[in-house]
Amino acid sequence: MASFRSLKSAIFEREERKQQYQAHIRGLNAYDRHKKFVNDYVGFYGKEGSKQEKLLVKTDQDTLREGYRFIRSEEDDMDPSWEQKLVKRYYAKLFKEYCIADMSQYKSGKIGLRWRTEKEVISGKGQFVCGNKHCNEKEGLTSYEVNFSYFEAGENKQALVKLVTCERCAEKLLYKKRKEQEQLRRREKEELRKKRERSESDDDTDIGNSRSKERRKGKKASASASGHKSDDDDENFDEFLEGMFL
Repeated sequence: MASFRSLKSAIFEREERKQQYQAHIRGLNAYDRHKKFVNDYVGFYGKEGSKQEKLLVKTDQDTLREGYRFIRSEEDDMDPSWEQKLVKRYYAKLFKEYCIADMSQYKSGKIGLRWRTEKEVISGKGQFVCGNKHCNEKEGLTSYEVNFSYFEAGENKQALVKLVTCERCAEKLLYKKRKEQEQLRRREKEELRKKRERSESDDDTDIGNSRSKERRKGKKASASASGHKSDDDDENFDEFLEGMFL
């Protein structure tokens, strides 16, 4: 039987652990307390005590990513939800005159565009510095009006935007269009070559047919001439025989 002292010590230790636990809990924010309670529950009642539950929490960044529109419509501005209000405040801070481009996949024709931030406007990025986000060239800049085709919120959209680039990045910007033009010229050249070969082949066939006809006509003429000569001999021979019997 446990002694009174051992029982007292056990009760004291339990109360001390309880106080430490409560102090730890009070030091956590609401979200961390929620995660701890869930983990403690799973650890105590669950079959897999080491498995932690992953909670899906929607952050402000997630809200901006879902609700952001490259060009906002009147319907977007009329939405009274707090998510759209947050997106609208963020959108209002962007500078929508020049764009910043992501050309990392330019060879496949995929160029991403976005509006500039206040920090980029102050530094001149996208206006006095090349608009390619991976380029800091300041010389030989040219402004382009780009027909930006993009997919957003389940719809295909288009917008005419301005983009400033250096000469080297302009080649990337126009890469796909020039490749398509080169392919079109190659196809036209190939079709012209095949057409010329067919025409030459038809000419050769006509010449061969003409020569064959001429050869056939020559053979007929020769046969006809031989036939007339044979008839003349026969007539002369008959006359010769008639003279012998007179």
